Amino acid sequence: MTLVKDSPPDAAQRRPEAPGAAKRRRSGDNLAGYLFMSPWIAGFLLLTAGPMAASLYFAFTDYNLFDAPRWIGFDNFTTMFDDPRWQKSVEVTAKYVVIGTPLKLLLALGVALLLARSRRGQAFYRAAFYAPSLIGASVSVGFVWRALFSDDAVVDHAQSFLGFPSGGWVGDPERVLYSLVALTVWQFGAPMVIFLAGLKQVPKELYEAAEVDGAGPLRRFWSITLPLLSPVLFFNVLLETIHSFQIFGSAYVVSNATCGPADATLVYTCYLYQKGFRESQMGFASAMAWMLLLAVALVTAVLFWSQKRWVHYEEDAR
Repeated sequence: MTLVKDSPPDAAQRRPEAPGAAKRRRSGDNLAGYLFMSPWIAGFLLLTAGPMAASLYFAFTDYNLFDAPRWIGFDNFTTMFDDPRWQKSVEVTAKYVVIGTPLKLLLALGVALLLARSRRGQAFYRAAFYAPSLIGASVSVGFVWRALFSDDAVVDHAQSFLGFPSGGWVGDPERVLYSLVALTVWQFGAPMVIFLAGLKQVPKELYEAAEVDGAGPLRRFWSITLPLLSPVLFFNVLLETIHSFQIFGSAYVVSNATCGPADATLVYTCYLYQKGFRESQMGFASAMAWMLLLAVALVTAVLFWSQKRWVHYEEDAR
């Protein structure tokens, strides 16, 4: 007896695919994909790539927003390097980045370590600490911050009560920048959430083994938590450093649109805004913008180069 396996019902109906049909089908799929991507592509070309190309051209021209641009080569850059206010803006921005970014990350990491432990109301505390990151960049918060640090305000009364010299921070060239640092440190919620996610990935077995070996809390943090958290730390350092270079709104609002007093809050973007939209030197402002891009790219490259020395990935341990 011979057993014959039944073929599928549609086997007889199948026909060889015509030459070029698969190619036409792939072309149709590609066309559909490009159609779905077309809003993003149009937005990128019109709102990002196009303005960047235009600003690169304007950086080598004398352009005041009203007359046609006039090509002047590298004059904007040479004038920029000799400008004392430009040098002041670089100094103020570097000081803000060097002081504000580490303090913000230290506070975010410290709070993340506290919230990583299970306790009642943990979700509420996480939301409460994260909330300032959502509203901190708004103009209204800038006005509130200016009111808090003005003469005879809340911070001034607190200083007098604690025995420190009184006087508002906003009007003091020596202290006004530190009010901006306090504002950015107050917005530590975003890096805190990222640190929390990284802490959840550290195996608890490592802490238990280290505790059995007699390692104390500081030793466990230095030998276990910090190395395993280093990729997350690197990401936060990179992100917050770039954000610090872009500070504008808080400095503009707290200084009452003057970037003062005595240019004490003249961060780079504030001076760029003044040159471009108040003095109508859009060519000079475009050159400043590209110098800022190059500075951020250089800092980013240095951070990526340095990560080989202090960032530990799981693939490296295998």
